[in-house]
Amino acid sequence: MAMLILVRHGRSTANTAGVLAGWTPGVTLDDHGTAQAAALPGRLDAVPLVAAVTSPLQRCRETLAPLLAARPGLPLHTDDRIGECHYGDWSGRKLSELADEPLMKIVQQHPSAAAFPGGESMRAMQARAVDAVREWNARIEEEHGSDAVYLMCSHGDIIKSLVADALGMHLDLFQRIHVDPCSVTAIRYTPTRPFLLRLGDTGDLSPLVPRTAPSPDTTTEDGGNAVVGGGAGAA
Repeated sequence: MAMLILVRHGRSTANTAGVLAGWTPGVTLDDHGTAQAAALPGRLDAVPLVAAVTSPLQRCRETLAPLLAARPGLPLHTDDRIGECHYGDWSGRKLSELADEPLMKIVQQHPSAAAFPGGESMRAMQARAVDAVREWNARIEEEHGSDAVYLMCSHGDIIKSLVADALGMHLDLFQRIHVDPCSVTAIRYTPTRPFLLRLGDTGDLSPLVPRTAPSPDTTTEDGGNAVVGGGAGAA
């Protein structure tokens, strides 16, 4: 099945200000985030992407703009299901003041029980993102073959929840995962199980170029079709 490249958007004005952005309009990349986005095409230069899918939010679209300019033929799709968690009444508030909210302890320690006032639950957030990936995997494989590589540009909590699903981790453990702005996380899906190939990687991505692979469910120590892993990674 397909290999999925997950890119967290570059550093945003909300990241710099310590604000929980959610779906708040007008959140853009800051200068550092713009530089991160400009470097992304070079990092992915050797990776043969067949499609890109983005969250509808501006900071994700800005992150992908240099990549799309470098690859004018790359199809771009928008999917609301990989948009940021709907934080409801918490959207636009300072993280420093939210730290004193009783719900924050639940968000950090028992997220499967957390639902944001006026927003959505973290379980619902993960479910929609996982559904999106499953559907895109099937579509990409049908249109481009089982060795195809595609990219999704999304948000920290979304990517962390997808990694937790790929690893068979309960959502209550997903806050142990960290992905930096404009980092790359790669998951290779097979008919029986996924393999995490990169997590929060900010360095060289050339090893993600597909090689001639064994049968889809045959694996090696590095996770099967081609990759030595590494990286480190924010709600």
